[in-house]
Amino acid sequence: MAEIQLVEPVVRFCGIISRHDDTLQWALELISKHWGKPVIQSPPIEFEAGGYYRASMGDDLIKTLVAFEGFQDPGELTDWKLATNQWESDYAALGLHNETRPLNLDPGYTSQAKLVLATTKDRDHRLYLRDGIFAEVTLTYVRKKWEHHRWSYPTYRGEEVAKFAQLCREHLRRYLQQERTFRQREMGPVPTQQRLSFENQRRKEQSSFHSSNKIKPEGSSNESADP
Repeated sequence: MAEIQLVEPVVRFCGIISRHDDTLQWALELISKHWGKPVIQSPPIEFEAGGYYRASMGDDLIKTLVAFEGFQDPGELTDWKLATNQWESDYAALGLHNETRPLNLDPGYTSQAKLVLATTKDRDHRLYLRDGIFAEVTLTYVRKKWEHHRWSYPTYRGEEVAKFAQLCREHLRRYLQQERTFRQREMGPVPTQQRLSFENQRRKEQSSFHSSNKIKPEGSSNESADP
């Protein structure tokens, strides 16, 4: 029987998309309140979607990728997406702009091997998680560089995102080296119970952070569309 392996933590990030500077700042402040301070941030990136979002978000959209402090359990991706969907709805309900969707939040994570996004849209290359949320491997780290796939969003194919992903990967590796929590076999297998004990301890250490940052929806509870 195959043994359960240690699951490495990941770097959590969120893509913040809008045409309004005040909206981008509002989102960054709100997410930081719940997820911790930003540690890595991309420069503003022109958001390309072939006009898909023009009716709901307008033109001249800008996207910024922001990674937040701490190292998270990738199994919580669904919770992150549900939270950002609620935050989008809350902001739209404020009625500060003419667009029906003035803010688009695009959460995901970076591991050593991949950049993963959460989405509500099902496609052939996406895996279902729960509560209507799917996961997509958008970038893969192969031969010491980040490579996109046929399904990767145009914005995620650029050099700016590859640089962001690389900074996240290096940030994660420094932590894993310090904590000696690499998932690897060349050092010999660690007994299953010992691995599980370590994983449980890591979860307990993070539980206080997650509980203190429990999402408390404000305003409208309408569910927003997915990026």
